[in-house]
Amino acid sequence: MEMIKNPEQQPRPGRGKLILQFLKGSKTFFIICMFCSALSGLAETVMPQIVRVTVDNIIGSASVENLSPVIRFALSAFGGPDYLRVHLWIMALAVLAVALVNAAAVYCFRVFNARGGETLVKNMRDTLYRHIARLPFQWHMQNHTGDIIQRCTSDIDTTRNFISEQLIVLVRILFMLVLSMMFMFSMNVTLTLIAMAPLPVIIWYSIFFHHKFRKGFQECDENEGKLSAMVQENLTGVRVVRAFGRERYERDRFGKQNSFYTGLWVKLGKLMAFFWCSADILSGIQIMLVVIFGVLFCLHRGMTAGEFIAFVSYNGMLVWPVRQLGRMISEMSKAGVGIDRIGYIMDAEEEKDEPDAFDAPMDGDIRFEHVTFGYEGSPEMLHDVDLTIPAGTTLGILGGTGSGKSTMMYLLDRLYPLPEEGGRITIGGTDIRKIRLEHLRRNIGIVLQEPFLFSRTLRENLAITSPDLDEAALRDAARTACLEETIASFSKGYDTFVGERGVTLSGGQKQRAAIARMLTRQTPIMIFDDSLSAVDTETDAKIRSALEKRFGSATIILISHRITTLSKADKVLVLDHGSVAQFGTPAELSVQPGLYKQIEEIQSFHGEDPSGDPIYGAKQIPRQIAADAEEAQNRNSCDDCRESEVSE
Repeated sequence: MEMIKNPEQQPRPGRGKLILQFLKGSKTFFIICMFCSALSGLAETVMPQIVRVTVDNIIGSASVENLSPVIRFALSAFGGPDYLRVHLWIMALAVLAVALVNAAAVYCFRVFNARGGETLVKNMRDTLYRHIARLPFQWHMQNHTGDIIQRCTSDIDTTRNFISEQLIVLVRILFMLVLSMMFMFSMNVTLTLIAMAPLPVIIWYSIFFHHKFRKGFQECDENEGKLSAMVQENLTGVRVVRAFGRERYERDRFGKQNSFYTGLWVKLGKLMAFFWCSADILSGIQIMLVVIFGVLFCLHRGMTAGEFIAFVSYNGMLVWPVRQLGRMISEMSKAGVGIDRIGYIMDAEEEKDEPDAFDAPMDGDIRFEHVTFGYEGSPEMLHDVDLTIPAGTTLGILGGTGSGKSTMMYLLDRLYPLPEEGGRITIGGTDIRKIRLEHLRRNIGIVLQEPFLFSRTLRENLAITSPDLDEAALRDAARTACLEETIASFSKGYDTFVGERGVTLSGGQKQRAAIARMLTRQTPIMIFDDSLSAVDTETDAKIRSALEKRFGSATIILISHRITTLSKADKVLVLDHGSVAQFGTPAELSVQPGLYKQIEEIQSFHGEDPSGDPIYGAKQIPRQIAADAEEAQNRNSCDDCRESEVSE
């Protein structure tokens, strides 16, 4: 299994479009946040002007002619400087009113920002989940589950934090910067230019570090994905780890990756610490210049005390965004990487029906017409497979490991797309490419080689394909799969909780549960992909007999290494390295020289010649054929010994 392909080092195109797609449903909240943020910024910039006017024009005796028309109008409305000098409580009340407006704006900002942020996260999760659910099976096989989960959790949170905590606040910062500079220029142009002198250096410095941050965050995110994938694999495969005594090896492997991942963050932390400290030094130099020159202007150029106090306040509003620029740059870099990683998933093409796809009848003959197929980057798995499976018959498929048995079924169910040049597969004469995917898969029941059960009750697992299934149909499916007696032995019956991936059940119980789950749908086509290998021969015969009685009209495909499983099939297909080696009835193949007869002899007799190769009767059978034939028989033989030891 391959790791998810790394995003390009350069930002991917369409970031803004992707963000706008995720913002559906939360844009209104963020627009209100922007308004509240701007109102808060306005309140903060008005406060120094109140202090300035109070110090210079009310407590002091400075002329009001130098004030802006708006301020002069406000003073006149409240009785003028002389009246306000006697009633200073009015100015105190003005300060309180502005502070209340600021507090209300900040409160509304926090409330709507929280709602907008959570709505954004919900929309991102829903969109990603819907998209991932429609991605091809092949895409899931190429990407680690742990890394996908990390992109859908950590990267979503990073994106949300940037949009709600940084991008929205940017509006307030820009608003305050513009107003602060306007007021600063109106009070003292020279001092304003001195205050702005270090800003280009700080901005260039921040942009320079932005690229370094981006690379560092990308390395950290990629290695977090590897760490998540490692944890996910170890937790789901804990029984294998314990069975082979690999705890120390896996612990050391995890520790090595965790140390490397931690080292990346420490390295990035040092870089950010250097950047922030340097930015603070530059900001401190800027404040020092403003204070020194401001004092000199007060002493020698007639700058008033009120103007100096207001100017220092506005300079703080100017410096604060610059000091926050480091945090914004780092968050922007981190969010950019997160959006690119999410974008990789969203860029993956979903499974789609052809424009003229329709719901074709599914009870016709199945035809493989010169089918040739190979997985991406791998040799051919199937070569010129040409056969017909008449409707209502049972086809057995036999072949060594890697001969293409399961691949044929994946192609029939369109879990993997068959290229145009790879031949055709038809059902009732209709090319499966022309059949709607949902209709096709709803009418093909498949029990995979490795049965998967969800961490739910047995009842929920069996009825997962048919939520409205009644009790009688549920019990009938369990009875057909020879599972009813096993369920009856559990104290909680159908409400017995099944652990993750069905770990509390034996191999045979899991396979029978998967068979029962498939039977609840009563599909016209049923595929059993080596799904009877973990049950004993007697149970195998019972299940096949029950299937024959109950679903005599269904087309059944049995993939198995067990000859007794295939003996009742109407026809048996023998595959050898992806090509049709034999095709006929079990009786015909049992007398023909070939793999079918050899495996039948393997499973009938046991012995060994002096060279070490198995002997069956008078014939020597190559070791590789023997191993392939006995693979399913020996794979889970221990599981059936503990079918009654189910953990509840």
